[in-house]
Amino acid sequence: MKRMTVALAVGALLVGGAATASATPAAPKIPDTIKVPDGNRPLATYYGEGVQIYGCTNGAWALIQPAAVLSKHGHPVAIHSKGPVWTSTVDGSTVGAAAAASSPRKDAIPELLLKANLNTGDGVFGKVTYIQRLNTRGGVAPAGACTAGAQTAVRYSADYAFWVAK
Repeated sequence: MKRMTVALAVGALLVGGAATASATPAAPKIPDTIKVPDGNRPLATYYGEGVQIYGCTNGAWALIQPAAVLSKHGHPVAIHSKGPVWTSTVDGSTVGAAAAASSPRKDAIPELLLKANLNTGDGVFGKVTYIQRLNTRGGVAPAGACTAGAQTAVRYSADYAFWVAK
């Protein structure tokens, strides 16, 4: 079932659509290193499920891009892609961001605090100031050497919390 969900998520991203994702997990504990600065308030938190796509460069795996669908109560609300960028499938608004801080997780990609550097549209992502990638599961690059030009997709999931200025 999970393989089918990931396949649907990646396929939907490639054709510009959306797919459903599994139920939203419990609220995560937020490490101090990735807390959002004062002067911001939470807007929404969505569950994201998809893949981290890695390519082989100089014998080592390097991140190319994420490809994920974000959902709320099982209904797709956004896609997450290279940039990183999040685009609402409901209203077309977009937020792009850059990592500001990270917190490691065992056997998973790190949790992140990202600061918005691009907002388009008047919808849900139009005024986002910060994004937190929380409660990450999976997504870690394969261990060991690789062959130049090879690519692989590693399943992951995370909770994405979006914040706006007060």
